[in-house]
Amino acid sequence: MLEFRYTDLTGDVLLSSGTVAYLGAFTVDYRLECQKQWQVLCKQKNIPCSNDFSLSSTLGEPVKIRAWQIAGLPIDSFSVDNGIIVSNSRRWALMIDPQRQANKWIKNMEKANKLSVIKLSDTNYVRTLENAIQLGTPVLLENIGEELDAFIEPILLKLTFKQQGVEYMRLGENIIEYSRDFRFYITTRLRNPHYLPEVAVKVCLLNFMITPLGLQDQLLGIVAAKEKPELEEKKNKLIIESAANKKQLKEIEDKILEVLSKSEGNILEDETAINILSSSKELSEEISEKQEIASVTEMEIDATRMGYKPVAVHSTIIFFCISDLANIEPMYQYSLIWFINLYVHSIANSKKSDDLPARIENIIEYFTVSIYNNVCRSLFEKDKLLFSLLLTIGIMKGKNQIDDEVWRFLLTGGVALDNPYANPAPEWLTDKSWAEIVRASSLKNLQGLMDHVKDNLSKWKMIYDSAKPQEEAFPDVWKTLIGLERLVVLRCLRPDKIVPAVQEFITENMGRTFIEPPTFDLVGSYNDSNCCAPLIFVLSPGADPMAGLLKFADDAGMGDTSIQTISLGQGQGPIAAKMIYQAIIDGTWVVLQNCHLATSWMPALEKICEEVIVPESTHDKFRLWLTSYPSEKFPVSILQNGIKMTNEPPKGVRANLLRSYLNDPVSDPAFFSSCQKQEMWQKLLFGLCFFHALVQERRNFGPLGWNIPYEFNESDLRISMRQIQMFLNEYEEIPFEALTYLTGECNYGGRVTDDKDRRLLLSLLSIVYTKDIEQDKYQLSPGEEYYIPIHGPYQSYIEYIRTLPITTHPEVFGLHENADITKDNQETNQLFSGVLLTLPREAGGGGKSPQETVEDLARDILSKLPNDFNLEEVMKKYPVLYKESMNTVLRQELIRFNR
Repeated sequence: MLEFRYTDLTGDVLLSSGTVAYLGAFTVDYRLECQKQWQVLCKQKNIPCSNDFSLSSTLGEPVKIRAWQIAGLPIDSFSVDNGIIVSNSRRWALMIDPQRQANKWIKNMEKANKLSVIKLSDTNYVRTLENAIQLGTPVLLENIGEELDAFIEPILLKLTFKQQGVEYMRLGENIIEYSRDFRFYITTRLRNPHYLPEVAVKVCLLNFMITPLGLQDQLLGIVAAKEKPELEEKKNKLIIESAANKKQLKEIEDKILEVLSKSEGNILEDETAINILSSSKELSEEISEKQEIASVTEMEIDATRMGYKPVAVHSTIIFFCISDLANIEPMYQYSLIWFINLYVHSIANSKKSDDLPARIENIIEYFTVSIYNNVCRSLFEKDKLLFSLLLTIGIMKGKNQIDDEVWRFLLTGGVALDNPYANPAPEWLTDKSWAEIVRASSLKNLQGLMDHVKDNLSKWKMIYDSAKPQEEAFPDVWKTLIGLERLVVLRCLRPDKIVPAVQEFITENMGRTFIEPPTFDLVGSYNDSNCCAPLIFVLSPGADPMAGLLKFADDAGMGDTSIQTISLGQGQGPIAAKMIYQAIIDGTWVVLQNCHLATSWMPALEKICEEVIVPESTHDKFRLWLTSYPSEKFPVSILQNGIKMTNEPPKGVRANLLRSYLNDPVSDPAFFSSCQKQEMWQKLLFGLCFFHALVQERRNFGPLGWNIPYEFNESDLRISMRQIQMFLNEYEEIPFEALTYLTGECNYGGRVTDDKDRRLLLSLLSIVYTKDIEQDKYQLSPGEEYYIPIHGPYQSYIEYIRTLPITTHPEVFGLHENADITKDNQETNQLFSGVLLTLPREAGGGGKSPQETVEDLARDILSKLPNDFNLEEVMKKYPVLYKESMNTVLRQELIRFNR
């Protein structure tokens, strides 16, 4: 065995060096792929190497690895390899560490060696570095961006020189002594940073993204520790004991080797040597016995822990669904610490049970809903269904209920190569749909679909023409289709109805909770926050959370002087910082508006959040509120630790009316009943809110709704309400003309620039601002559903709004019912392209790699292109002449055409 290891050492060390030098920045799969290819190369070149090469078996020392794991290095092999690369690389490691795993590990591992932690934003980081280099203590530089300070270049390149046998380094202006014990670690929080070659060649880039296996182990440890604390404690004791035992054994082996190498002559005559050998033997036997007992106990403990494995597996899947959201919007960032806090909270608050499977079911159910509600409040309306779908598919994939090929096809419709089959019904079936049906027929459960469509056109046309195709049964053998396969067929025929079908799919597999996102709830978000976690409003066009926030501050007893707001912009940073410093002591609230406009000040804000707003020195009542549009430059650490909320106009007329009535000022009883002409006031108020919902919702229909999409918002509604109230109180007769002018030309009309849009706005307003509104149950749209309810208390209006349909028929907006098709198709495309952003790029459909698919497509396109025009022939026939200007044009056009 040893003989083989000795022979294979050459190749193994070669592969290890390659891994340390080149593969640090890559993912698990890519590293393994490279190592495999390198092994093949070694075999071809007759370099001996092991068949089961692994970095940890070649360069790893079990004792050291165990110590790293106790210090917090995840236990999966990928993380262990990362640890080995850090300790063996000649260049200092720069770790890409969005979940702060490496950060935690280094802080624990180097704690005993007086580790200094610095950031490039610190004022005295240069001093710290100089001291550490002279004393030989480790330094961790954290939270760097995509560029490094030129000052640390000599450290990265290890530019030292010797004078009289002492090693020195020049740092900036100073020359300092360089200690060989100095160690330097760099970490960044960015998920996917792009380091330019000049940075990448000076450091050893390392990918420390958490792996599913590493996270599973952590989550399993947490759930076991909470459910069976005595077992987990025992296990941790055993780990530390066995690490100490192994260390002792290693020391004994080293001692024996030392004695053997130093003894001269016959070893049996050397008394000290014999004494050392015999005492070592006793000690090692004793340790071996201890280890045997320990490993039996450990196996028993592991068996109990493994009972909770389903919880850890399920929660890991959810974490990776969430971490993929950052590819859709830069603001969707969630930290591992936040996730684990929610996880612990769910274990504590879910229903207890002595029956293990039931208990596991309770934890999983509680945790999934809790994650859904917490993540949903920070997503835009357009991404809420997308998140539910990702969650559903992720969880079903974990149970092996999803065929990857069908899932990919549903999102992309397959790769479009030439379609050799003629469209059997071009009068109603589009070529795109037919091509998709042909490609879908190659999927496992859909073979024979295209022949069936061809032979039963009339049956399929009924589905195509149906108003609700997602609810119809498919013809003949296809009526038993369920799940994704059914969605695929629907995608081919009626892509506009995918959204309701996806909602149905989620309801069937996960429950109705996951398609009804929680409404905007400022009180709930506030209750979940603490003095050190900022609350962030992610803005969208037409949303202004300020009025709601100020009202909430009043209700919470933090109004007037207890809340300060400042809109960020040039020169406002220092003023804002001063406000925060003061508020931390006084326990007041600070609101910083429009953070996206002050990107240069964001690093300073990040520093304040991390170093100034700490539990020890912050008043319990203090809160920092931020508002910002989505921005790449917004600090990741604030996003990960803060509570994010979106506050958009909701979808549909019902949701829009409900929101107007449940929010300030309508929800305020004093305002609601503050008018002398009560009945007329209530009617006009309801009419105005309906008009507000109409103008907001018409935006979704693109150019059919408005020529230019305007950002009508809450403040337009609020000022118009106050004007109705004022005019009703001051005039005997209701001045409809004045109201129409103020609302239609000033408040709402002020932002309308297109004359046709202005005409439309006034026409929509004339439905509401009219003498006829005095009748009972005045109809607001064709049909019986939308009318102004009979005068009654506040609650009766809320109850009426709740009876309205969730999805609004286009006729309500005065549009043809087909107007929905374009809008729905857009929604389907938006949903699928969003999901595609979160998927890994490597998996190809049908066993082909993306490379092969692209090559096939390229060949297909090339074969269809006509030949180039022969320019020389053309020049002979039509030379460029002064009198023939068209010849010049012809020549230029042909050059372009060829290109």
